[in-house]
Amino acid sequence: MSASRRSGTTDELGPDEPERDGSDLLAALLDGMDAALCAFDADGVLTHWNREAERILGWTAAEAVGRHGFAGWAVRSADAEEVEARLLSAMHAPGRQVHEFALLTKDGGRVLVRTQSAAVRGPDGKPAGVYCAFSEVHTQIDLERSIALSEALFEDASWGVVLVDADLRPAVVNAHAARALGLGRTAVLGRPLGELLAQGVEELESALTHVLAEGAPPAPAEIWVSVRTPDGERRRCWRCGFVRLSSPLAEEPVPLGVGWLFQDVTEAKQGEQEASLLRFRTSQLHRAARAAAECEDPVEAATVHLDFALAGFADHALIDRVAGGAVVDGEVEGPVRLVRVAATPSGDPGPSLSAGYAGLPVRYAEGHPALQCVARIGTVRASVGAVGAEQSRAWALARRWPEDAVHALCAVLRSRGRTLGVVTFLRGSGRHAFERSDTAYAEDVAGRIATALDLAELVGPNR
Repeated sequence: MSASRRSGTTDELGPDEPERDGSDLLAALLDGMDAALCAFDADGVLTHWNREAERILGWTAAEAVGRHGFAGWAVRSADAEEVEARLLSAMHAPGRQVHEFALLTKDGGRVLVRTQSAAVRGPDGKPAGVYCAFSEVHTQIDLERSIALSEALFEDASWGVVLVDADLRPAVVNAHAARALGLGRTAVLGRPLGELLAQGVEELESALTHVLAEGAPPAPAEIWVSVRTPDGERRRCWRCGFVRLSSPLAEEPVPLGVGWLFQDVTEAKQGEQEASLLRFRTSQLHRAARAAAECEDPVEAATVHLDFALAGFADHALIDRVAGGAVVDGEVEGPVRLVRVAATPSGDPGPSLSAGYAGLPVRYAEGHPALQCVARIGTVRASVGAVGAEQSRAWALARRWPEDAVHALCAVLRSRGRTLGVVTFLRGSGRHAFERSDTAYAEDVAGRIATALDLAELVGPNR
């Protein structure tokens, strides 16, 4: 019954107009398919032929429908019997049958197609015909390759692969990416990146937003991040590549999200940074030695070594000498007192100052890192820790250091088996705390300063 009759009206259909039986809807559905489709009745007569089939072979529906099989027009006569038998065999076989063979185009060309055919059942359940969907083999192979590549990336890839939706939330992740993020594959999905990363999330989200708006960048980007894990934060460097994903079914490109691929290059980057830092520090030591060799005053040579060492290493530095000359191992009597020899300016930058000190002992409290350094004959590191600005300032002033110092490294000055004093390197809040890798450099500088101070003691009376 038509819609008008169900609603109780009769004036919408003319007296001679037939009711629609759904054939126009079926034709629209067939013509809208992305795959070519044709159908045969039980006698092998062609009953349906859609627009995609017309596009591939060039034969229109009017030219194709009603023909018996493909013989003489869409298949070579020599191949027609075999092709027809393979297609119609689907009427008596369960499921779908897949075949590949060559069809002829209207202009005489040949197209290799892959077909999927299955039986069409009548109301009584008996075979009434067969339908056949086909596409060009190269198109099918391209599709299969795309699907296989996608599955391989999300299962077996040795780098992280994340599909990020338009809201910048992970929609699909592979096993490698889940391990890098410190969570299971399902636990990552749909969560804001800020919940997964403690640092670097702004830079990553900016890159994803740019890709959504402008497309993929011309080269991979290296992004430092801190990953939130149950065991704490892990700082990593990821080399990232991005591709914008758009729907192939829309008339205009519709962004589906961003494909984000990344590889952990933390160890390589750290190795590069350490090598670069080592080259720079070696160059500074070489330049300092050449400059110190031109100094007539050994104390001035000591400050030259101090100034060259500060570049990229510390914000302030102090040289304190043991009162009375030196301490011989095993001959310490009473508390050790230290006298200031040189220091970097606490205000505007400039060369270290070795004048202006009256030779009075510095009022270091018991347990001061510099005194510990002399007592242990070894390097001592100290940091203020996580405190407020006022507590940090009080911590530095209590140790007779510039008020902005928050990290310290004290290296002992040794020459000819004697302890001559201490050199102290200080860093402000804008730098990281001193690490073990910094200790070797500080001790190397301390050895050169100690040699210069020892020479000053030897030549002092004769000058």
